[in-house]
Amino acid sequence: GAFVAVGRLHSSAADSIEHPTRTATDEQTKAEVVEQARSIVTIASLQQPTAGYLLMSCRNRDDPPYQGAVYLTFRLPADARPDAYFSDIAAAMVARGWSAGRPANQHLFGKSLSKNGVNAIIYQDSDSADATDAPRHGIARIYGRCRDMTDHRNDPTGWTDITDQVR
Repeated sequence: GAFVAVGRLHSSAADSIEHPTRTATDEQTKAEVVEQARSIVTIASLQQPTAGYLLMSCRNRDDPPYQGAVYLTFRLPADARPDAYFSDIAAAMVARGWSAGRPANQHLFGKSLSKNGVNAIIYQDSDSADATDAPRHGIARIYGRCRDMTDHRNDPTGWTDITDQVR
């Protein structure tokens, strides 16, 4: 008689995070999300965009692999209705090759989209939504693929201003 034990027949989603098939350098990781952030600013004609970049772990707080992340803020046009404005942004992005995802449930009028492995969540800043005389703002969070295997555990962390790279 024979006895065969198999833990699993197929790779799991965790394997792609533990061991990405195609790795990326720090520069490639950053370029991936900065390029898409710049594209979103152009496609949506975002007003007064500002942006920050951060390299973040896909597994936990510190360990590789890492992904690039951009946090982009912008001003909503004074006459824009948020529901229509964010729908128009999403439609313009879809027309340029982005795929619409599931609604961003935790953000009123939020939209989630993806393109070439990069994910974007675009929504109204809830802190500016209720202000009567203050300008309203929007936020776009852009996340790249988990492919940077460089060890950044001992690097100083923090956002880097990349506003000049997205305008």
